[in-house]
Formats: sequence, C-alpha cells, structure tokens
Amino acid sequence: MTSPANPTRSDAVRNRDLLVAAAREVLAEQGLDAPMSAVAKRAGVGQGTLYRHFPDRFTLATAVLEENVRDIEQVAARPEATLADVLGMVTWQMIHSNAFVGIIRLSEESSRFLADRVRTAIDRLAEKTHDTDDLMLAVAMVSGGVHGPTPEAREATARRAWGLLGIEIGPVTPGV
Repeated sequence: MTSPANPTRSDAVRNRDLLVAAAREVLAEQGLDAPMSAVAKRAGVGQGTLYRHFPDRFTLATAVLEENVRDIEQVAARPEATLADVLGMVTWQMIHSNAFVGIIRLSEESSRFLADRVRTAIDRLAEKTHDTDDLMLAVAMVSGGVHGPTPEAREATARRAWGLLGIEIGPVTPGV
C-alpha cells in the first residue's frame, strides 16, 4: 500500500478544524469584516498557521459559510420540503450569522456562487405565486432588517419583516 505524496499531518487537520470553528464564531458575531487575527487568537494558533490554511478572508469565510449553505440545500432536498421550510432555515442562518447575511448581500462575482446555491434551493421550491428573483430580493431585504440583542429579538424582527412582505416562513431552526 502506498501513501499519498503529501499526506496531511494530523496537527494540520486539527488546526484547520480549530480555525474553521473559531471563524464560525467570530464571523457570526462580527460579520465578514472581522479581523483575521481574532480568528487565530480564538483558535489558539498563530497568524502564520491561519494564513497557511486560509490565504485571505474570503477563503476562510467560504469554508465557514459552505456549511451554512449545505444546511439550506439539505432542507430543500427533503421530499416533503416546502418553500416555507427553506425560508425558515435561511432565516435561522440570518439570525445566527452576520457573515451569512454579508455573503447573501454581496454582489461580487467571487462570492456569488454561495448565494447562487441558496437561490437554487429556493427556486426548486418556489410556488407559482413567487418569483425567485423577488424571493432573493426579499431575503436581502429581511437580512438587512435583522437586528436585536438576542437571537429571539432578531427572530421576532425577521418574522415581522417576512409578514410585512406577505411571505410565510416555516420553523426557524437549524433544521438538519
């Protein structure tokens, strides 16, 4: 049996996992503009280790937000899924991650692929009464209004915003 030419060291895997977990917390709290040094500090590693794994903020944010988007896709893929279920999961992501809000609202080509995956999940379940472009605009609008000191306050604001838009959302839970 041969081993790969460049096997990943177990400490490198551990450090990457620590960095992604720390970034999830820091980006959820502070959004996409959070200092990279805060992530390294929270992970308990040096900045050199951080930059070896993630050369820039976008690469780090993508690693974190990939999981958020995957959660939405998993809810949308359920046979019994409804548009309200997917929008409930999108709302949960908005409430719990400032970085998720940021990635949904960015218009740069380099970040569109994550937002496009959310669009695809929504489009698959959009009812004839809802245009996908309108729903994505509604997501951006609601994400802009999600404020409050606690997740409960942010959820109440998000529910009011969806209600004002006349769009029903399902349970606001992590879902998976």
